[in-house]
Amino acid sequence: MIIGQGYVGLPLAMRCVEVGYKVIGYDTDDSKIGALKDGVSPIDDVTNDQVTSALSSTSYIPTSAQDDLKDFDIAVITVPTPLRDDRPDTSFIEIAGSTIAKHLRSGSLVVLESTSYPGTTEEILRPILEKGSGLTCGLDFSLGFSPERIDPGNKSWTLRTTPKLISGVDEKSIKKVQEFYKQIVDNVVVSAGIREAEFAKLLENTYRQVNIALVNELAVHAHALKIDIWEVIRIAATKPFGYAPFYPGPGVGGHCLPIDPEYLSWKFAQNSGQNSDFIKLATTVNKRMPSYVVQRLVRALSDRGKNIKNSKVLVIGLSYKKNSSDVRESPALDVIKNLVNHGADVIAYDPFVRVVNQSGFTFSHRLEASDLKKSDAVLILTNHDGVDYEEVVRSAKYIFDIRHCVVGHNVEYL
Repeated sequence: MIIGQGYVGLPLAMRCVEVGYKVIGYDTDDSKIGALKDGVSPIDDVTNDQVTSALSSTSYIPTSAQDDLKDFDIAVITVPTPLRDDRPDTSFIEIAGSTIAKHLRSGSLVVLESTSYPGTTEEILRPILEKGSGLTCGLDFSLGFSPERIDPGNKSWTLRTTPKLISGVDEKSIKKVQEFYKQIVDNVVVSAGIREAEFAKLLENTYRQVNIALVNELAVHAHALKIDIWEVIRIAATKPFGYAPFYPGPGVGGHCLPIDPEYLSWKFAQNSGQNSDFIKLATTVNKRMPSYVVQRLVRALSDRGKNIKNSKVLVIGLSYKKNSSDVRESPALDVIKNLVNHGADVIAYDPFVRVVNQSGFTFSHRLEASDLKKSDAVLILTNHDGVDYEEVVRSAKYIFDIRHCVVGHNVEYL
Protein backbone atom coordinates (compact mmCIF):
# COMPACT_ATOMS: atom_id res chain seq x y z
CA MET A 1 0.00 0.00 0.00
CA ILE A 2 1.31 3.42 -0.96
CA ILE A 3 -0.19 6.48 0.72
CA GLY A 4 -0.08 9.40 -1.70
CA GLN A 5 -0.29 9.09 -5.50
CA GLY A 6 1.59 12.16 -6.63
CA TYR A 7 5.12 12.95 -7.81
CA VAL A 8 6.65 10.38 -5.43
CA GLY A 9 3.95 7.80 -4.73
CA LEU A 10 2.73 7.14 -8.26
CA PRO A 11 6.16 6.34 -9.80
CA LEU A 12 6.80 4.05 -6.83
CA ALA A 13 3.44 2.34 -7.33
CA MET A 14 4.18 1.73 -11.02
CA ARG A 15 7.63 0.35 -10.24
CA CYS A 16 6.22 -1.95 -7.55
CA VAL A 17 3.69 -3.32 -10.03
CA GLU A 18 6.46 -3.79 -12.56
CA VAL A 19 8.48 -6.01 -10.20
CA GLY A 20 5.45 -8.09 -9.24
CA TYR A 21 3.76 -6.47 -6.25
CA LYS A 22 0.03 -5.97 -5.91
CA VAL A 23 -0.38 -2.30 -5.02
CA ILE A 24 -3.13 -0.27 -3.42
CA GLY A 25 -2.54 3.37 -4.31
CA TYR A 26 -4.33 5.50 -1.74
CA ASP A 27 -4.94 9.22 -2.01
CA THR A 28 -7.55 11.50 -0.43
CA ASP A 29 -7.88 13.49 -3.68
CA ASP A 30 -11.00 11.99 -5.27
CA SER A 31 -10.40 13.74 -8.60
CA LYS A 32 -6.88 12.33 -8.84
CA ILE A 33 -8.08 8.83 -8.00
CA GLY A 34 -10.90 9.17 -10.54
CA ALA A 35 -8.38 10.11 -13.24
CA LEU A 36 -6.11 7.20 -12.32
CA LYS A 37 -9.03 4.77 -12.51
CA ASP A 38 -9.62 6.09 -16.03
CA GLY A 39 -5.97 5.50 -16.91
CA VAL A 40 -4.96 9.17 -16.80
CA SER A 41 -1.69 10.03 -15.07
CA PRO A 42 -1.56 13.35 -13.16
CA ILE A 43 2.24 13.65 -13.51
CA ASP A 44 4.76 13.75 -16.37
CA ASP A 45 7.04 10.97 -15.13
CA VAL A 46 4.30 8.33 -15.40
CA THR A 47 2.54 7.86 -18.73
CA ASN A 48 -1.11 7.07 -19.28
CA ASP A 49 -0.03 3.80 -20.87
CA GLN A 50 1.80 2.81 -17.69
CA VAL A 51 -1.28 3.45 -15.58
CA THR A 52 -3.55 1.63 -18.04
CA SER A 53 -1.21 -1.36 -18.13
CA ALA A 54 -1.04 -1.49 -14.33
CA LEU A 55 -4.84 -1.35 -14.11
CA SER A 56 -5.24 -4.05 -16.73
CA SER A 57 -2.93 -6.36 -14.80
CA THR A 58 -5.26 -5.96 -11.79
CA SER A 59 -2.11 -5.42 -9.71
CA TYR A 60 -2.83 -1.72 -9.17
CA ILE A 61 -5.89 -0.45 -7.33
CA PRO A 62 -6.14 3.35 -6.96
CA THR A 63 -8.56 4.30 -4.21
CA SER A 64 -9.65 7.04 -1.85
CA ALA A 65 -11.67 4.63 0.31
CA GLN A 66 -10.12 3.59 3.60
CA ASP A 67 -12.15 0.38 3.51
CA ASP A 68 -9.82 -0.80 0.72
CA LEU A 69 -6.75 -0.54 2.96
CA LYS A 70 -6.71 -4.06 4.32
CA ASP A 71 -4.33 -6.98 4.52
CA PHE A 72 -1.21 -5.13 3.42
CA ASP A 73 2.32 -6.36 4.13
CA ILE A 74 4.09 -3.08 3.35
CA ALA A 75 2.85 0.50 3.69
CA VAL A 76 4.85 3.39 2.25
CA ILE A 77 4.03 7.01 3.13
CA THR A 78 4.68 9.54 0.34
CA VAL A 79 2.66 12.56 1.46
CA PRO A 80 3.59 16.27 1.30
CA THR A 81 5.40 18.01 4.15
CA PRO A 82 4.71 21.72 3.61
CA LEU A 83 5.24 24.76 5.79
CA ARG A 84 2.48 26.44 7.78
CA ASP A 85 3.26 29.90 9.18
CA ASP A 86 6.95 29.22 8.40
CA ARG A 87 6.89 26.10 10.58
CA PRO A 88 7.04 22.41 9.56
CA ASP A 89 3.59 20.95 8.94
CA THR A 90 3.71 17.21 9.58
CA SER A 91 -0.07 16.84 9.67
CA PHE A 92 -0.15 14.81 6.44
CA ILE A 93 2.30 12.31 7.95
CA GLU A 94 0.22 12.15 11.11
CA ILE A 95 -3.00 11.54 9.17
CA ALA A 96 -1.30 8.88 7.05
CA GLY A 97 0.04 7.20 10.18
CA SER A 98 -3.40 7.15 11.78
CA THR A 99 -4.89 5.70 8.60
CA ILE A 100 -2.28 2.94 8.45
CA ALA A 101 -2.56 2.16 12.17
CA LYS A 102 -6.23 1.21 11.80
CA HIS A 103 -5.26 -1.64 9.48
CA LEU A 104 -1.74 -2.46 10.74
CA ARG A 105 -1.16 -6.12 11.53
CA SER A 106 1.65 -8.13 13.02
CA GLY A 107 4.59 -8.68 10.68
CA SER A 108 3.93 -5.61 8.53
CA LEU A 109 6.49 -3.01 7.43
CA VAL A 110 5.86 0.75 7.39
CA VAL A 111 8.25 3.08 5.55
CA LEU A 112 8.21 6.88 5.58
CA GLU A 113 9.52 8.49 2.37
CA SER A 114 8.27 12.03 3.04
CA THR A 115 11.00 14.55 3.80
CA SER A 116 11.00 15.88 7.35
CA TYR A 117 13.29 16.98 10.17
CA PRO A 118 15.39 14.49 12.17
CA GLY A 119 13.26 12.69 14.71
CA THR A 120 10.01 12.63 12.73
CA THR A 121 9.93 8.87 12.13
CA GLU A 122 10.61 7.86 15.71
CA GLU A 123 9.04 10.75 17.62
CA ILE A 124 5.90 11.41 15.56
CA LEU A 125 5.09 8.46 13.30
CA ARG A 126 6.05 5.60 15.63
CA PRO A 127 3.79 6.63 18.56
CA ILE A 128 0.85 7.16 16.19
CA LEU A 129 1.29 3.69 14.71
CA GLU A 130 1.64 2.04 18.11
CA LYS A 131 -1.27 3.85 19.73
CA GLY A 132 -3.62 3.35 16.79
CA SER A 133 -2.83 -0.33 16.29
CA GLY A 134 -2.11 -1.55 19.81
CA LEU A 135 1.06 -3.14 18.42
CA THR A 136 4.69 -2.58 19.45
CA CYS A 137 7.19 -1.24 16.94
CA GLY A 138 10.18 -3.54 16.53
CA LEU A 139 8.36 -6.43 18.14
CA ASP A 140 5.10 -6.65 16.20
CA PHE A 141 5.84 -4.50 13.14
CA SER A 142 8.85 -2.94 11.45
CA LEU A 143 9.44 0.74 10.73
CA GLY A 144 11.88 2.49 8.42
CA PHE A 145 12.72 5.77 6.73
CA SER A 146 13.82 6.03 3.11
CA PRO A 147 13.78 9.59 1.76
CA GLU A 148 12.43 10.09 -1.74
CA ARG A 149 14.95 11.39 -4.27
CA ILE A 150 12.60 11.98 -7.18
CA ASP A 151 13.79 14.60 -9.67
CA PRO A 152 10.76 15.31 -11.91
CA GLY A 153 11.60 15.23 -15.60
CA ASN A 154 15.07 13.71 -15.14
CA LYS A 155 15.43 10.90 -17.68
CA SER A 156 18.96 9.96 -16.58
CA TRP A 157 18.38 9.55 -12.85
CA THR A 158 15.07 7.80 -12.34
CA LEU A 159 13.50 6.10 -9.34
CA ARG A 160 15.27 2.90 -10.34
CA THR A 161 18.74 4.29 -11.11
CA THR A 162 19.06 6.82 -8.26
CA PRO A 163 20.79 5.30 -5.19
CA LYS A 164 18.18 4.68 -2.47
CA LEU A 165 19.02 5.65 1.09
CA ILE A 166 17.36 3.39 3.67
CA SER A 167 17.21 3.10 7.46
CA GLY A 168 15.22 1.36 10.18
CA VAL A 169 14.46 1.46 13.89
CA ASP A 170 16.32 -1.83 14.45
CA GLU A 171 18.26 -4.47 12.55
CA LYS A 172 15.09 -6.41 11.70
CA SER A 173 13.49 -3.30 10.24
CA ILE A 174 16.62 -2.40 8.28
CA LYS A 175 16.70 -5.89 6.78
CA LYS A 176 13.03 -5.68 5.76
CA VAL A 177 13.39 -2.21 4.25
CA GLN A 178 16.52 -3.31 2.39
CA GLU A 179 14.85 -6.44 1.00
CA PHE A 180 11.93 -4.36 -0.27
CA TYR A 181 13.91 -1.64 -2.01
CA LYS A 182 16.48 -4.03 -3.51
CA GLN A 183 13.64 -5.17 -5.76
CA ILE A 184 12.76 -1.59 -6.71
CA VAL A 185 16.09 0.18 -7.25
CA ASP A 186 19.56 -0.72 -8.55
CA ASN A 187 21.53 0.53 -5.55
CA VAL A 188 20.51 0.56 -1.87
CA VAL A 189 22.56 2.60 0.61
CA VAL A 190 22.12 1.69 4.29
CA SER A 191 22.28 4.49 6.85
CA ALA A 192 23.63 3.84 10.34
CA GLY A 193 20.54 5.50 11.82
CA ILE A 194 17.15 6.95 11.00
CA ARG A 195 17.98 10.46 12.20
CA GLU A 196 21.10 10.46 10.05
CA ALA A 197 19.01 9.48 7.01
CA GLU A 198 16.45 12.20 7.77
CA PHE A 199 19.25 14.76 8.16
CA ALA A 200 20.97 13.59 4.95
CA LYS A 201 17.92 14.30 2.81
CA LEU A 202 17.68 17.82 4.22
CA LEU A 203 21.42 18.31 3.66
CA GLU A 204 21.05 17.36 -0.01
CA ASN A 205 18.44 20.02 -0.67
CA THR A 206 19.96 22.65 1.60
CA TYR A 207 23.24 22.24 -0.28
CA ARG A 208 21.50 23.09 -3.54
CA GLN A 209 19.48 25.95 -2.09
CA VAL A 210 22.53 27.59 -0.50
CA ASN A 211 24.70 27.29 -3.61
CA ILE A 212 21.92 28.65 -5.86
CA ALA A 213 21.52 31.57 -3.47
CA LEU A 214 25.27 32.22 -3.64
CA VAL A 215 25.37 32.36 -7.43
CA ASN A 216 22.16 34.43 -7.52
CA GLU A 217 23.72 37.03 -5.26
CA LEU A 218 26.92 36.98 -7.29
CA ALA A 219 24.88 37.49 -10.47
CA VAL A 220 23.33 40.65 -9.01
CA HIS A 221 26.74 42.08 -8.11
CA ALA A 222 28.32 40.96 -11.39
CA HIS A 223 25.68 42.88 -13.34
CA ALA A 224 26.35 45.99 -11.26
CA LEU A 225 30.06 45.61 -12.06
CA LYS A 226 29.29 45.03 -15.78
CA ILE A 227 30.78 41.54 -15.58
CA ASP A 228 29.31 38.54 -17.45
CA ILE A 229 28.42 36.05 -14.67
CA TRP A 230 27.78 33.31 -17.22
CA GLU A 231 31.34 33.63 -18.55
CA VAL A 232 32.62 33.67 -14.97
CA ILE A 233 30.83 30.39 -14.26
CA ARG A 234 31.99 28.83 -17.54
CA ILE A 235 35.67 29.46 -16.96
CA ALA A 236 35.52 28.67 -13.23
CA ALA A 237 34.03 25.28 -14.12
CA THR A 238 37.24 24.35 -15.97
CA LYS A 239 38.84 23.70 -12.58
CA PRO A 240 38.63 19.91 -12.19
CA PHE A 241 38.57 19.86 -8.39
CA GLY A 242 37.11 21.86 -5.50
CA TYR A 243 34.36 23.50 -7.57
CA ALA A 244 30.92 22.54 -8.89
CA PRO A 245 28.99 24.97 -11.10
CA PHE A 246 25.58 26.35 -10.10
CA TYR A 247 23.59 28.76 -12.25
CA PRO A 248 21.56 31.88 -11.45
CA GLY A 249 17.84 32.13 -12.06
CA PRO A 250 14.61 33.74 -10.86
CA GLY A 251 14.72 31.90 -7.53
CA VAL A 252 14.05 28.32 -6.44
CA GLY A 253 10.86 26.30 -6.71
CA GLY A 254 9.30 22.89 -6.34
CA HIS A 255 8.29 21.15 -3.15
CA CYS A 256 11.87 20.63 -1.93
CA LEU A 257 14.30 23.55 -2.15
CA PRO A 258 12.05 26.35 -0.83
CA ILE A 259 10.78 24.17 2.03
CA ASP A 260 13.24 21.50 3.19
CA PRO A 261 15.98 23.86 4.47
CA GLU A 262 13.33 25.54 6.65
CA TYR A 263 12.62 22.18 8.28
CA LEU A 264 16.29 21.87 9.17
CA SER A 265 16.56 25.44 10.45
CA TRP A 266 13.42 24.99 12.57
CA LYS A 267 14.80 21.80 14.11
CA PHE A 268 18.04 23.58 15.01
CA ALA A 269 16.10 26.38 16.72
CA GLN A 270 13.94 23.91 18.64
CA ASN A 271 16.95 21.94 19.78
CA SER A 272 19.39 24.69 20.74
CA GLY A 273 17.41 27.90 20.56
CA GLN A 274 19.63 29.12 17.72
CA ASN A 275 18.59 29.60 14.10
CA SER A 276 20.77 28.72 11.15
CA ASP A 277 21.77 32.16 9.88
CA PHE A 278 23.29 30.62 6.76
CA ILE A 279 20.06 28.86 5.72
CA LYS A 280 17.91 31.89 6.54
CA LEU A 281 20.14 34.16 4.45
CA ALA A 282 20.02 31.77 1.48
CA THR A 283 16.23 31.71 1.70
CA THR A 284 16.12 35.51 1.77
CA VAL A 285 18.40 35.85 -1.25
CA ASN A 286 16.40 33.39 -3.35
CA LYS A 287 13.06 34.90 -2.34
CA ARG A 288 14.06 38.36 -3.52
CA MET A 289 15.18 37.19 -6.98
CA PRO A 290 11.69 37.51 -8.59
CA SER A 291 11.59 41.16 -7.49
CA TYR A 292 15.11 41.71 -8.86
CA VAL A 293 14.14 40.20 -12.21
CA VAL A 294 11.20 42.61 -12.48
CA GLN A 295 13.35 45.57 -11.45
CA ARG A 296 15.80 44.73 -14.22
CA LEU A 297 12.98 44.45 -16.74
CA VAL A 298 11.44 47.77 -15.63
CA ARG A 299 14.81 49.45 -16.10
CA ALA A 300 15.39 47.83 -19.49
CA LEU A 301 11.99 48.96 -20.77
CA SER A 302 12.58 52.46 -19.42
CA ASP A 303 15.89 52.62 -21.31
CA ARG A 304 13.88 51.84 -24.43
CA GLY A 305 11.36 54.57 -23.75
CA LYS A 306 8.66 52.28 -22.39
CA ASN A 307 6.86 52.30 -19.04
CA ILE A 308 6.20 48.90 -17.49
CA LYS A 309 2.56 49.94 -17.00
CA ASN A 310 0.53 48.72 -19.98
CA SER A 311 3.64 47.19 -21.59
CA LYS A 312 3.08 43.80 -23.20
CA VAL A 313 5.35 41.19 -21.63
CA LEU A 314 5.49 37.64 -22.98
CA VAL A 315 6.79 35.16 -20.40
CA ILE A 316 8.28 31.86 -21.56
CA GLY A 317 8.24 29.18 -18.89
CA LEU A 318 6.08 28.84 -15.79
CA SER A 319 7.37 25.64 -14.20
CA TYR A 320 10.20 25.88 -11.70
CA LYS A 321 12.50 23.64 -13.75
CA LYS A 322 13.27 22.68 -17.33
CA ASN A 323 10.99 20.21 -19.15
CA SER A 324 8.58 19.85 -16.24
CA SER A 325 4.95 20.79 -15.69
CA ASP A 326 5.50 21.33 -11.96
CA VAL A 327 4.60 24.88 -10.89
CA ARG A 328 4.67 24.25 -7.13
CA GLU A 329 6.41 27.20 -5.46
CA SER A 330 7.63 28.30 -8.91
CA PRO A 331 9.35 31.70 -8.82
CA ALA A 332 7.94 32.37 -12.29
CA LEU A 333 4.51 32.85 -10.73
CA ASP A 334 5.97 35.41 -8.32
CA VAL A 335 7.58 37.25 -11.23
CA ILE A 336 4.26 37.33 -13.10
CA LYS A 337 2.36 38.52 -10.03
CA ASN A 338 4.90 41.32 -9.61
CA LEU A 339 4.59 42.29 -13.28
CA VAL A 340 0.80 42.38 -13.05
CA ASN A 341 1.03 44.56 -9.94
CA HIS A 342 3.17 46.95 -11.98
CA GLY A 343 0.39 47.17 -14.55
CA ALA A 344 2.01 45.04 -17.26
CA ASP A 345 -0.11 43.12 -19.76
CA VAL A 346 1.28 39.59 -19.38
CA ILE A 347 0.97 36.57 -21.66
CA ALA A 348 2.62 33.40 -20.34
CA TYR A 349 3.58 30.45 -22.53
CA ASP A 350 4.62 27.03 -21.33
CA PRO A 351 4.44 23.87 -23.46
CA PHE A 352 4.55 21.56 -20.43
CA VAL A 353 2.25 23.16 -17.86
CA ARG A 354 -1.38 22.08 -18.09
CA VAL A 355 -3.21 24.35 -15.66
CA VAL A 356 -2.25 27.48 -13.72
CA ASN A 357 -4.33 28.54 -10.72
CA GLN A 358 -3.35 32.18 -10.78
CA SER A 359 -5.27 35.07 -12.30
CA GLY A 360 -4.29 38.39 -13.82
CA PHE A 361 -2.58 37.17 -17.00
CA THR A 362 -3.22 35.17 -20.16
CA PHE A 363 -1.91 31.60 -20.28
CA SER A 364 -1.22 29.87 -23.58
CA HIS A 365 0.06 26.44 -24.69
CA ARG A 366 1.06 27.91 -28.06
CA LEU A 367 3.83 30.35 -28.84
CA GLU A 368 2.53 32.63 -31.58
CA ALA A 369 4.86 34.76 -33.71
CA SER A 370 2.24 37.52 -33.60
CA ASP A 371 2.43 37.62 -29.79
CA LEU A 372 6.21 37.78 -29.96
CA LYS A 373 6.11 40.69 -32.39
CA LYS A 374 3.49 42.61 -30.39
CA SER A 375 5.33 42.22 -27.09
CA ASP A 376 7.50 44.99 -25.71
CA ALA A 377 9.60 42.37 -23.94
CA VAL A 378 10.02 38.62 -23.87
CA LEU A 379 11.07 37.18 -20.51
CA ILE A 380 12.56 33.67 -20.53
CA LEU A 381 12.17 32.19 -17.05
CA THR A 382 12.41 28.44 -17.83
CA ASN A 383 14.67 26.98 -20.52
CA HIS A 384 12.36 24.24 -21.80
CA ASP A 385 13.36 22.10 -24.74
CA GLY A 386 11.02 22.20 -27.73
CA VAL A 387 10.61 25.98 -27.75
CA ASP A 388 11.30 27.62 -31.10
CA TYR A 389 14.00 29.92 -29.78
CA GLU A 390 15.08 30.92 -33.28
CA GLU A 391 11.60 32.35 -33.83
CA VAL A 392 11.77 34.06 -30.45
CA VAL A 393 15.02 35.84 -31.36
CA ARG A 394 13.78 36.61 -34.86
CA SER A 395 10.44 38.11 -33.82
CA ALA A 396 11.00 39.70 -30.40
CA LYS A 397 11.97 43.35 -29.96
CA TYR A 398 13.77 42.73 -26.68
CA ILE A 399 14.53 39.53 -24.74
CA PHE A 400 15.50 39.28 -21.09
CA ASP A 401 16.90 35.76 -20.88
CA ILE A 402 17.16 34.63 -17.26
CA ARG A 403 18.44 31.17 -18.22
CA HIS A 404 21.08 32.09 -20.83
CA CYS A 405 19.55 29.90 -23.53
CA VAL A 406 19.33 32.21 -26.60
CA VAL A 407 21.79 34.39 -28.51
CA GLY A 408 21.01 37.58 -30.38
CA HIS A 409 21.58 41.33 -30.63
CA ASN A 410 18.26 41.90 -28.84
CA VAL A 411 19.09 39.66 -25.85
CA GLU A 412 20.09 40.65 -22.34
CA TYR A 413 21.06 38.14 -19.64
CA LEU A 414 20.58 38.00 -15.90
